[in-house]
Amino acid sequence: MRSPVVLLFAACLATLAAARPALAGDPGVRLVAAAREQIGVTIVYDPSYQRLDYPGGDIALERGVCTDVLVRAYRRLGVDLQVLVHEDMAAAFGAYPQLWNLSRPDPNIDHRRVPNLATFFARHGEALGASRRAQDYAPGDIVTWRLVSGVPHIGIVSDRASEAGVPLVIHNIGRGTLEEDVLFAYEVTGRYRYRAEG
Repeated sequence: MRSPVVLLFAACLATLAAARPALAGDPGVRLVAAAREQIGVTIVYDPSYQRLDYPGGDIALERGVCTDVLVRAYRRLGVDLQVLVHEDMAAAFGAYPQLWNLSRPDPNIDHRRVPNLATFFARHGEALGASRRAQDYAPGDIVTWRLVSGVPHIGIVSDRASEAGVPLVIHNIGRGTLEEDVLFAYEVTGRYRYRAEG
């Protein structure tokens, strides 16, 4: 007969497993699961520039922008985009968009900018090209858009779909991290696959 302590420990482990599913299996599905964990946690859109620790720097978890969804999801899988983007920009600064009048990389913000992430994924992952066909998108694919305002946006393709069969997207467009039917709501500018393992 098991002791009450052993039974309590087993119950605690089961509760933790149910609350935070194991991120095993297909890398794209693992990325989706890691992004989904942010829903209800990151609830405020905050694009402010902040000084971050390096490596592993982040703003408060309840705050963030669209790029933070990706950064946090990949970190959950052991991949630090803050470091990877910074190192790649330090090695090939001219390959990145020169939109912010900077003369060198800035590890506080570079990984939080959509054009930089798109450039990194194109350089080190697969650039699959924009598509308006739902079947072209796989769970964990990264999508970039141009909003009506002209602002770039980024999100992660979900493993769930709308009733019409269009994959949902996990992103933060101003109301915190959400999973929504918005894949074709904006102009798709890029589609990437980055399956690096930490």
